[in-house]
Amino acid sequence: MRDIVIIRGGGDIATGCVQALRRAGFGVIVLETGKPTAIRRGVSLSDAVYRGSVTVEDMTAIFCERKDIERILAEGNIPVLTDPRAETVSALKPFALVDAILAKRNTGTYKGMARVTVGLGPGFAAPDDVDIVIETMRGHDLGRLITHGAAMANTGIPTQVDGAGAERVIYAPAAGALTLMREIGDTVGRGQILARVGGADIPAPISGVLRGILPDGFEVRAGLKLADIDPRGDRESCFTISDKARCIGGAVLTAVMSLGRRHLFDNHTLKC
Repeated sequence: MRDIVIIRGGGDIATGCVQALRRAGFGVIVLETGKPTAIRRGVSLSDAVYRGSVTVEDMTAIFCERKDIERILAEGNIPVLTDPRAETVSALKPFALVDAILAKRNTGTYKGMARVTVGLGPGFAAPDDVDIVIETMRGHDLGRLITHGAAMANTGIPTQVDGAGAERVIYAPAAGALTLMREIGDTVGRGQILARVGGADIPAPISGVLRGILPDGFEVRAGLKLADIDPRGDRESCFTISDKARCIGGAVLTAVMSLGRRHLFDNHTLKC
């Protein structure tokens, strides 16, 4: 599979990477866990694990088994597999592998898994763990390609949106099954009940649009990030890829293409 890129993770940032790679002509396969924890499900291909298939902008992802990969790619769609340990990689031998899990640590990606390896955010060092690290912190260096060193450490502080920072992100007050009272894209007011878990109500800390929330019935642990409110109130942004995801996606494409050209010239003799 010389034109295939495998992406570990299918959250909103990974989905921006998938789009950039597909538009450049690559076939892309997404590997996920059995219970993805992406909050922004309206723009996350990982939601195919729960729904069977999902469409984000010009892409349709289909949850499948390994035997279905070739057919789904041939149909112009994106296979999504449950494979948290990336065991599929050795069997498919993709051209490139991108770790877009954004776990803030390396969960098993290493150089040699593919001809080109790319790691997003903290947890990777280039060229030891992967060929290139992509900076994911908002600011001047967002999307920077790092060939020697690591991305900036995670601050644990959510980026401010229209003056709202930590208060726009909601964490589970208790463990238990999540019962949704509102859906992604709903306009909510401060104090309005968004969901219930473990007998506790989860009120909206600020007014805005519910940009992301874990799926109904999800078994959460206390302290797990489960929802995000955008105070700007733009419903459309809940269902379109963000500026950050597009920036990082472009950086991933640049990394894959630049290293791919290097492999091409390393392995072929030019004749004049």
